[in-house]
Amino acid sequence: MRSRATAPMSALIADDEPLARDELKFLLGEIGDVEVIATAANGLEALDAIEKLDPALAFLDIQMPGLDGLGVVRRLRERQIEPPHIIFSTAYDQFAVEAFRLEAMDYLLKPVDRERLAETIGRARKMVVDRTTEPVAAPVARTGGFSRLVLRNGARNLIVDPQELIYATIDAGVITLVTGQMEGQANFRTLEDLQAALDPDLFWRAHRSFVVNINKIREVVPWFKSTYQLKMDDRKATEIPVSRLQSRRLREMLNL
Repeated sequence: MRSRATAPMSALIADDEPLARDELKFLLGEIGDVEVIATAANGLEALDAIEKLDPALAFLDIQMPGLDGLGVVRRLRERQIEPPHIIFSTAYDQFAVEAFRLEAMDYLLKPVDRERLAETIGRARKMVVDRTTEPVAAPVARTGGFSRLVLRNGARNLIVDPQELIYATIDAGVITLVTGQMEGQANFRTLEDLQAALDPDLFWRAHRSFVVNINKIREVVPWFKSTYQLKMDDRKATEIPVSRLQSRRLREMLNL
């Protein structure tokens, strides 16, 4: 029996051209390590399949009727559903910038090259394994920790006690720190770097885009697909999504 770490990655293929779907499925079968669990002929079908089946990977064409591939990702975010690892497969190169802005894992041009696809699958495997071992299940090892954080607000560099931090989030590579009185940018490159500087008993990676102070959670709100949102104790009462994996962890921690 395969271990969880080596089990095939589940995948969705969405393309309005049947031949393109069949070709990509054939290539994935040759490469291995991927099980195609669903196909879709348009973006609305893809959205529905992702919500119901929760695949690890989604191969999306850009231009599809009803809802294009980029729109699928935007719609998932609007519904605060954590998307699978997105790999766009398209004949058009002009959408690459927007695709990566939406944090696509890769952008493949048709006709898809087998070796190029194999490289993508290799990177996807590493990312899937990383996602199943997020820091809450195995806290990030601290190498010393910080007694103070620097928060940049305009031209000002403000010094913040880490315990005052309510949550941190990353968007387009920029990390924002939020306290009860202020918010601004951090000088860390990744959330992993930031979390390594924080107390692992106090700060939790609730979602790949959010680290939260567990003492600053005001309310736990049930959400779609047995997931949750966290209403935080900042002035905006910000609602933060909890990923599906971490929702299971949250239920264990709070006996929900």
